[in-house]
Amino acid sequence: MDGILPLWKERGMTSHDCVFKLRKILKTKKVGHTGTLDPEVDGVLPICIGKATKVVEFLTDTDKAYEGEITIGVATTTEDSQGETIAKTPVAQDLSLAEIDAAMEAMVGESIQVPPMYSAVKVNGKRLYEYARKGLAVERPQRSIHVMSFERISEPVYHAEEQTMSWSFRVTCGKGTYVRTLAVDLGASLGYPAYMSSLTRTMSGSFTKDDCLTLQQVAEAMANDEIDAHLKPIDSVFETYHQIALDDELWDKVKNGAVLPKEGPFATMDAPVLFTYQGKIVAMYEPHPTKSGLIKPRKMFLS
Repeated sequence: MDGILPLWKERGMTSHDCVFKLRKILKTKKVGHTGTLDPEVDGVLPICIGKATKVVEFLTDTDKAYEGEITIGVATTTEDSQGETIAKTPVAQDLSLAEIDAAMEAMVGESIQVPPMYSAVKVNGKRLYEYARKGLAVERPQRSIHVMSFERISEPVYHAEEQTMSWSFRVTCGKGTYVRTLAVDLGASLGYPAYMSSLTRTMSGSFTKDDCLTLQQVAEAMANDEIDAHLKPIDSVFETYHQIALDDELWDKVKNGAVLPKEGPFATMDAPVLFTYQGKIVAMYEPHPTKSGLIKPRKMFLS
């Protein structure tokens, strides 16, 4: 059993919980997820099975899309609805749609983000959430993120009793983006503490909700011997990559992982490229990071 299974992760489960259950359902140990979704977040979680576990890193690197809700006027320890309240500022009812939309639009593009303390980012060999649970503060590494779109998709709702305001949003972003932190930063730009009050991942790479099965549906497909019909081919991960077909001479070098001169068919390579041999993807090569004029293997797909 080899391929990619687009799973709809339900709320209340970790990504690892999904992998654990799928190993039992599919009767195979070679199962891996392609990017952690927090337990309270539902949505698209591509699962790699069998030989497809070799392409987990490429699916993890793909763009993602989410729909969720932001609440301003309150901040939490975890930047989402699961944390404890740490700040409150009553929201003025005259906050305009124009102000909200302009603030969201200003966050589109490249920017620097500091990941939340309650996250899996490692500092000195430990996850940030390990420090957070012990009440320890550490310097968090900044990261560059890319937000392709960030828009309001509902009318704001003012909660008079709490003096907070909420609205729904849609965001498309590159790898490594914490949507929780986008919500917090958006609130700050409007002058208020904020948190992400709900989130659903609607797209991961080329996969959307329409492609997905729930765990229950996966179990039913296995019981009816129909699971193969739902597995996406491994090659589908690489649909946007340029490919170069190798002749026998180049294949003899590539299959041994040789570093090659950036000439001939590779002369214009400025990004990772897939090599095929006899119609099959066999390797991914990229420009050498330290040696100009050479290309080196990034990933081999020989078995």
